Amino acid sequence: MTDHRNSGVDAKEGMQAPLVRDLARNIDNVRGIFNKCTDFVLRMIPSAGGYEAAVVYLDGLIKTEELQDHTLQPLLSRHLNSEAELENSQISTASTVGEVADAVLNGEAALLIGNQPYAVIINVRGGSRRAVEEPPTETTIRGPREGFTENLQTNTALIRFRLKTTKLKMVSFTIGEETKTTVILAYHDKLADPEVIQEVTRRLKSIKIDGVMESGYIEELIEDNPYSPYPQLHYTERPDTAVAHMLEGKFCILVDNTPVVLVGPTTFWLLMQASEDYYERFYISNLLRWLRYVFMFIALYLPSIYIAVLTYHHDMLPTNLLYSVASAREAIPFPALVEALIMEVSFEALREAGIRLPKTIGQAVGILGALVIGQAAVQAGIVSAPMVIIVALTGIASFTIPRFNLAITVRMLRFPLMIAASVLGVFGVMIGTYIIASHLCQLRSFGVPYMSGYAPLRRKELKDIFVRAPWRKMKTKPLTYSGTAGGRRFRRQDET
Repeated sequence: MTDHRNSGVDAKEGMQAPLVRDLARNIDNVRGIFNKCTDFVLRMIPSAGGYEAAVVYLDGLIKTEELQDHTLQPLLSRHLNSEAELENSQISTASTVGEVADAVLNGEAALLIGNQPYAVIINVRGGSRRAVEEPPTETTIRGPREGFTENLQTNTALIRFRLKTTKLKMVSFTIGEETKTTVILAYHDKLADPEVIQEVTRRLKSIKIDGVMESGYIEELIEDNPYSPYPQLHYTERPDTAVAHMLEGKFCILVDNTPVVLVGPTTFWLLMQASEDYYERFYISNLLRWLRYVFMFIALYLPSIYIAVLTYHHDMLPTNLLYSVASAREAIPFPALVEALIMEVSFEALREAGIRLPKTIGQAVGILGALVIGQAAVQAGIVSAPMVIIVALTGIASFTIPRFNLAITVRMLRFPLMIAASVLGVFGVMIGTYIIASHLCQLRSFGVPYMSGYAPLRRKELKDIFVRAPWRKMKTKPLTYSGTAGGRRFRRQDET
């Protein structure tokens, strides 16, 4: 047995060249495809009394022990008649050089057999991958500790462990001209809306892109309104959350090499819910859910209302409070808007710096930076102490939003509302609110209204929007995502 790495000549035929009954020619063609690839491995296998063979693979992408024990050893010990003699049951055949190359790039091994016009593809995918562990972005006090990984096969297995039914369907797509990333559409065949599944299948098939590095690529390419600041697809790293959504009639999109799974269709209310809402008793869940809604409004409106009151509506404050705020701002040289922008931009920069720094020092830098800069700014007379309190409370409130994609949307919309408040006061805040509400009512996610459950109103679904009813009361599936909800409108803004 010999081992050759990149010792072949360039292939004379392209990817579409068929395999022939000449082992040397097949080896030259495959070796030419992987020219200048130092991780390409070609191993010649002599077979006593039979045909000579060769196995090709990429180093680091396969389980070498499994390849040795279940493929190479049987070949060395007996005559090879066909692929039926291999002990590895996960095998298929390839008839062209391109099919062999795709299989090798996908982490499989290809067995080229002398005097045979085909290659045997052996599924021995492996390599060094991250183990299953608790997702750091969705930690819970009570609930499963397993999270998705970058291995697509592991992720599909984690879903199968929880949803043991033949009605769970998983449809595979290959997206990316260069990366050839495997994307799986998973859904419950009896609960999902067939029109929605047909539409998401069409959108996935229509994607034309060189590479897919993460599920965020897919999200932006298939959402209804790509110019909306609001997320139209939910994402999760928890298998229990993904399965719970599929049991409500939603679909999941799993992308190879990322632990983030997309869930759709989504609504605004879904983004305000946490997985732990369904594991704790409903009294606790409702208290936490109301707290999130209150602090979401604080995160969105508090700075703009403060600016509007200080600029135009002084009579809205009690006299003692007005005197206290006025004395604190007496030496401040900037108007309320500029003061708020200085603090808000500084706080956002500190938050971003804390995320990018190593975990051991990131949080400390964020906290100490905010304290030091806030105290120094107040002592220097650049900002007032009440503004520091407003910005700090706003930042804390934004952390209570359970989904990062909705939280960052609230953070972005805070700035135009602040500008509107500085120009028109409370009326500007009301106009901004009207624009946001109108946009939310027009927004759709795969034909599902974004505010569905409340607008349009479905009384039976109110039991899991503002409150979470006891499980004994939640006996029916939500009609919003099922095929019984009526006709869908699948008009995407970028296609009109």
